[in-house]
Amino acid sequence: MTRKRSICNAFASISLAAAVVGCASTVSPSARAVLAKPATGYVTVEGGKVAYWIHGTGTRTPLLVLHGGPGVPHDDLENLALLGDERPVVFYDQLGCGKSDRPEDPKLWTRERFAREVDMVRRALGLDEVILCGHSWGTILAVDSITGMAGAPSSGIRGVILAGPALSIPRWHDDSRRLIAALPEPVASAILEGERTGQTDSKAYLDATEAFYKRHICRSEPWPDALNRAFAGLGKEVYSTMNGPTEFTVTGSLKSVDVTPRLANLGVPVLYICGEHDEATPESTRGYAALTPNSECVVIAGAAHVANYDRPIEYLAALRAWMAKVR
Repeated sequence: MTRKRSICNAFASISLAAAVVGCASTVSPSARAVLAKPATGYVTVEGGKVAYWIHGTGTRTPLLVLHGGPGVPHDDLENLALLGDERPVVFYDQLGCGKSDRPEDPKLWTRERFAREVDMVRRALGLDEVILCGHSWGTILAVDSITGMAGAPSSGIRGVILAGPALSIPRWHDDSRRLIAALPEPVASAILEGERTGQTDSKAYLDATEAFYKRHICRSEPWPDALNRAFAGLGKEVYSTMNGPTEFTVTGSLKSVDVTPRLANLGVPVLYICGEHDEATPESTRGYAALTPNSECVVIAGAAHVANYDRPIEYLAALRAWMAKVR
């Protein structure tokens, strides 16, 4: 893909040259740095290499996308690349999924290592100044990165988008119980029976999982190809180790994670966004926003967890409007 490397053309006249200087002064140094990188490639991180993609030619502060899972690659967020007319949009597949390496070492699947991975990607791509966009598990990762889960707090973060937030897994569990209870029979019973017996690979449980996902993950019919590719690229080892068999049966190492005590100390502008029918419920999302200074909350009507595909126009407009205020 050919990208614009210079934002202002050189002009002969003094008056036009002055205009160029004014234009250049608005270019984010991090945008200039990341746009000088190859549009696709790999970054060496702890445990292997991760694949990255850079989209857009915009010159504002870059957006770095932290996908969900853990272990669900970035594909279901790829239409955020449409924001690239304003700023570079950078995706990467976290270690263990998608196009990145998949080492067989369970010791790698920790929050601390994933937080260090964010810093490694930022350093490799020149993202000294950045807006983070975390989705689902990526919201925990964003908070961990900002507040120093893996060491010193990250610097240069100008703002953070917490989309479909999973900031308290105990609260996520409680929300899922209410959502399951609202499912028709025998769908709800099949989920609860699968959890009770541990038979989460039974046809009844898997069929019920699909019914839940079509209500609370993505309500579009058919599902967008991007979401199908995300599920196809699932890193099963990291997902099962840290999360569990499904979105609502959380049995892995994240089971007791709750980062809400740190929301008061993020120290940057925060946008919370979720869908009306999101498994990250509007009630919980508003609750997180109430704990966070300098935050806003947007609920996308008619959308579920992948609200960016259920209602892309409204979703992207909300992100643009908020980021326009972030300096």
